[in-house]
Amino acid sequence: MNKYMGLAALVVVTLAAAPTSRADTLLIERREAAASNPHPARGDVMNKVEARFGPPLHRVGPVGDPPITRWVYESFTVYFEHSHVITTVVNKAHADEKGPRPTS
Repeated sequence: MNKYMGLAALVVVTLAAAPTSRADTLLIERREAAASNPHPARGDVMNKVEARFGPPLHRVGPVGDPPITRWVYESFTVYFEHSHVITTVVNKAHADEKGPRPTS
């Protein structure tokens, strides 16, 4: 066996033994897909959000100055400054998803 055939065999064995990789789901990809799904708009007030989406699964806050309150729904989290929506963030679908880590 010449040295090139031995090297080729080593490469084949190494690649065959390597674990298969799986694709990661990026949070931004899900956020783009979720853009067509309804979610609270910036500037909405708390009572309008609750009337449209129902009560949140979990309420956190207010914290800081200005006071920031967080409402957690099944698929998104809403952040309020005083009583107005400042942003809505899509929640992770599973622990392997790449994106921000939960704060609690």
